[in-house]
Amino acid sequence: MKNFKHLFLAGLTTITLASCSDDDDGIIDTDDGMEVDAPMLFATTHSGNIAGYNLDTGDSYSLSSDANDAEGIIYDDDADALIVASRDPLEIQYYSEVSMWDDTADEAMAEFKSSSDVMSPRDIAISGNMVVISDNADMNGDDDDAPNGRFFIYTKTADGMTLRNTVSVDFNVWGIEFDDDRLYAVVDNTNMLASFDNFLSNSGDGMVEATKMIALEGIERTHGLDYDDGTMIMSDIGDAGSDADGALHIIRDFDTKFNNTEDGEMLAVGKQVRIAGTTTMLGNPVNVSYDEDSGMIYVAELANGGGRVLAFSDEDSGDATPTINNMLSGVSAVYFED
Repeated sequence: MKNFKHLFLAGLTTITLASCSDDDDGIIDTDDGMEVDAPMLFATTHSGNIAGYNLDTGDSYSLSSDANDAEGIIYDDDADALIVASRDPLEIQYYSEVSMWDDTADEAMAEFKSSSDVMSPRDIAISGNMVVISDNADMNGDDDDAPNGRFFIYTKTADGMTLRNTVSVDFNVWGIEFDDDRLYAVVDNTNMLASFDNFLSNSGDGMVEATKMIALEGIERTHGLDYDDGTMIMSDIGDAGSDADGALHIIRDFDTKFNNTEDGEMLAVGKQVRIAGTTTMLGNPVNVSYDEDSGMIYVAELANGGGRVLAFSDEDSGDATPTINNMLSGVSAVYFED
């Protein structure tokens, strides 16, 4: 039985992004300064806002940022900072002292920013002091007739991010996730998942090949993914023009199933759990974040209702009712931090 300690918001269908909060809520002192202690859910939007939800207290905020359009967010608990991929302007932004944010502020200002290297950033993954950005800009000028994608690899220091190198692949990219030294990457416009063993050992510019690629039966077009303690969550946006045909796939014992599926072969839908249907409100679930301890799957749903932050239990299946359903216009990414 899961410990649903993060279900303070259970049963609510809308939560206003302007509730009261105390400056000390969800903050802990560490040797390095402050960091988020209470379970927090962060989200970015295509208008550049950063939203934060305290899942213990129900307090929330929405701040404008230095981005006019953001897609991709991750919390660095070693530095109490959020790293945000900005699509306008094209740069990676670093926001510090996040634990001090609350609804009394209107805006967040980046402490530092990368150079303008990216062209169409979609997701962020970090490993130690290395920050990887997936970018799906069409680089061969053929209107995507030949799939192509890139990963920008930055080195993060206390006061900046420097581009170390850029690697290219022969498929369109979207969501990415590290598991130790292995990078998992969504193969956009397909139902496939790629892996790159010892990814960061690719220290020069140029083309790299995936170590392995498998297909996920039942998925039409995957976008978001998240891995935690042996379980992989992958999203299916279906037809991008529909706001009602999205889905989530839950793959337990993922390591064994992935390793037992040969390169180029398919993982049967019977080895996955699918959440889909009208009640789920899943249309274009573009990004997901998963917490195995509480069993909660958080979703950035872009199409349905103009944008929602949804949550499901990893024990759900079929046409499940979301545990959390918050309206957030133009939501582009979510990230859970405990």
